[in-house]
Amino acid sequence: MRRILLSTVKILISAALLYFSLRKVNLYDLASRIQVESLGWLGLAIAVTFLQIFLGVLRWREISVECGAPLETGQAMRFNVIGTFFNQTLPSSIGGDAVRLWLVARAGAGWRAATYSIFVDRAIGLIALAVVIAATLPWSYRLISDSHGWMALLLLDLAALAAGFGFLLIGVLPWAWLKQWWATHHIHACAVIANRVLFSRKHGLRVATLSIAIHVVTVVIAWCVVKSITAPVTFGEIFQLLPPVMLITMMPISIAGWGVREATMALAFGYAGLIANEGVNISLLFGAVSFVVGVFGGLVWILSPEKAAKGTEPIEVPGSQSRVPGSQ
Repeated sequence: MRRILLSTVKILISAALLYFSLRKVNLYDLASRIQVESLGWLGLAIAVTFLQIFLGVLRWREISVECGAPLETGQAMRFNVIGTFFNQTLPSSIGGDAVRLWLVARAGAGWRAATYSIFVDRAIGLIALAVVIAATLPWSYRLISDSHGWMALLLLDLAALAAGFGFLLIGVLPWAWLKQWWATHHIHACAVIANRVLFSRKHGLRVATLSIAIHVVTVVIAWCVVKSITAPVTFGEIFQLLPPVMLITMMPISIAGWGVREATMALAFGYAGLIANEGVNISLLFGAVSFVVGVFGGLVWILSPEKAAKGTEPIEVPGSQSRVPGSQ
């Protein structure tokens, strides 16, 4: 009952925010702006989205090795593509993570190693996104003339940086109770792994580069959407406005980020002195691109061996793999 109520609340949040975002948007005008050449830009946006997924696969593989859940490239790509489908269908913007966790655990890594690999991957992605936002703050200050808007952006980024680097700090603190107390045991283990990944010669530079590249590619996807409807927005403006929107969209309070993304884009465009409706238009098409990729992920799921074997094989947790290096 609790899960049903939570899902219902998220659906209502998405519906309400979409309603308020679309009240002043002329969908017929948006549709009329999509010409033949627009399809080329949207097709490019879909292709770049698959590139983004592949970059995520490369980072996840680096992290999963340290978590005791090594993945082959093809296997990880299949899991990530399937995750995009469930991101669109489960009641949150990170619902695909739960499915990826299930797939990795079922592949033999065990629940703990699978959970750690997903959690650390998400945490490093959050840190990278906060760093990207921080790097653009000087330009954002000039773009966002409204003092309240810029202050909100600053506080949002500071909160994300504090959460990310606070998480890393937990992994280096010498307090024994962090390893032993049930409430911090697993967080500490994940923090240790994250530090080992980010600050090692073997993984550090590669993971950091991939993490930044993933967020830059997100901006490129949005830029393709901008070009598809010839919206009066520059690449630099999208680069400054989209990352904070994506950070807010990560909050699991809606269905696949719908509603939250549109409302936040409209607000961001308004603060930047741009046309708020164009922010909603770009967000809608950005979401449509993600939806198309999610449909492809659904096909991969239907044809996958994991779907065929669902419920017919027990999940085994080998003793040699269920213990994550560095955990207690």
